[in-house]
Amino acid sequence: MIYFDTSYLLKLYLDENGSEEVRRQAATTDRLACAWHGQAEMVTSFHRKYRERAISKRQLTALVEQFLSESAAGALVWLPIGPPVIEFVTTTVAAVPRDSFLRAADALHLACAAVNGFELVHANDKHLLAAAPLFGLRGSNVISASA
Repeated sequence: MIYFDTSYLLKLYLDENGSEEVRRQAATTDRLACAWHGQAEMVTSFHRKYRERAISKRQLTALVEQFLSESAAGALVWLPIGPPVIEFVTTTVAAVPRDSFLRAADALHLACAAVNGFELVHANDKHLLAAAPLFGLRGSNVISASA
C-alpha cells in the first residue's frame, strides 16, 4: 500500500498533466491510502472541474459514482484522523520554523501518513512535498521525475 495525496488521486480519475505517470505508480500496488479528509477534497475537486466547465454534469456524476464504488471495494483506503494524528499535527506545527509554508490539509495528510507508518508520500503539491520532512517523511513526485 502506498500513500497518495489528493493531487495524485485526482490524476487517476481525470486526464491531466502527469496522469500517465501517476497511473503507472498506482499500478505498482494493490491499494492506495489517503487521509480521511481526502474524500472531501476529491469530490470538491470533481465539482471544481464541473464548475470550471472542464467536465459535464454527467461526467461529474460518473466520476463520483466510480470514486464511491472504488472506495467501497477497498481500492482506496481512507485512514482515520483521530487524536493521534491531531496530536502529531499539534506538536509538529509548534516546532515548525517560521519560514515554513504549511496548510492545515497538508499537515493532516502528512501527520496521517506518518502516524500510520508510511515513510514516503506521493504528491504533486509542492508545498506538501516541501513540508514532508517536517513530519519525518520523504516526498515523491513521479511527474517531476519524468519531466
